[in-house]
Amino acid sequence: MILDDFLVRAFLAGIGVALAAAPLGCFVVWRRMAYFGDATAHAAILGVALSLVLSTSIFAGVLVIALTMATLVSILSNKGYAMDTLLGVMAHSALAFGLVAVSFVSGVRIDLMAYLFGDILAVGLSDLAIIWGGAILVLGLISWRWSNLLVATLNSDLAHACGVDPRREQLILTLSLAMVVAVALKVVGVLLIVALLIIPAAAARPFSRTPEAMALLAAAIGAVSTTGGLQAAYWLDTPTGPTIVSLAAILFAVASLVGHGRHRQSGNSP
Repeated sequence: MILDDFLVRAFLAGIGVALAAAPLGCFVVWRRMAYFGDATAHAAILGVALSLVLSTSIFAGVLVIALTMATLVSILSNKGYAMDTLLGVMAHSALAFGLVAVSFVSGVRIDLMAYLFGDILAVGLSDLAIIWGGAILVLGLISWRWSNLLVATLNSDLAHACGVDPRREQLILTLSLAMVVAVALKVVGVLLIVALLIIPAAAARPFSRTPEAMALLAAAIGAVSTTGGLQAAYWLDTPTGPTIVSLAAILFAVASLVGHGRHRQSGNSP
């Protein structure tokens, strides 16, 4: 059976995460929510610790903590707290509590590095089902709310005029981010999830004339980064998650140079 090959499972897992992360990454770039994604990802370690303590699914624990984090940030940001301060407090507190909680778990061998930087080569069939199930759910939700999310991103007053509640769209977006963090934990780990969200979207931006084109191009760049990074890690015997992100960063650098060159050329043309 083809899925018995661990490399095939790793390729499928990487592509699933790249597809789910692409449209969300575009909104993260447009709304300048990189720090929010980082905070949600850091909180995932607390979910891992609680899952080990309660002997439940890692995915379920991470998803619950990520959703709780996303909901708390959305609620507290409307209570007078500065967003960056709130995210800084909650992200580092959750990460610290998670690491402390992990140290109390006895009788369980924990590969903390696998949770911090991912272990895509260890993806099993059940992980693959979770990753693709979560990716399909996120893509369906984003497709359903795409127009409303775009209007809410452009201008809150315009959104109200169109009958769109910006806070509801913000909550949908943050819940989708929490879902992607939970499914991507196995692939790139909590410390690199935000990179896979932001870098493909940022690389796609100079070449995209429409939001839809940017999301599709970001998905393609994310898929190339994960599959190419996986192959490079296999050949070079390097850490897989960091290699995937390194390739994405190289693609971003190339895209930026080409985009800058095109901009200068068009600016100098008569």
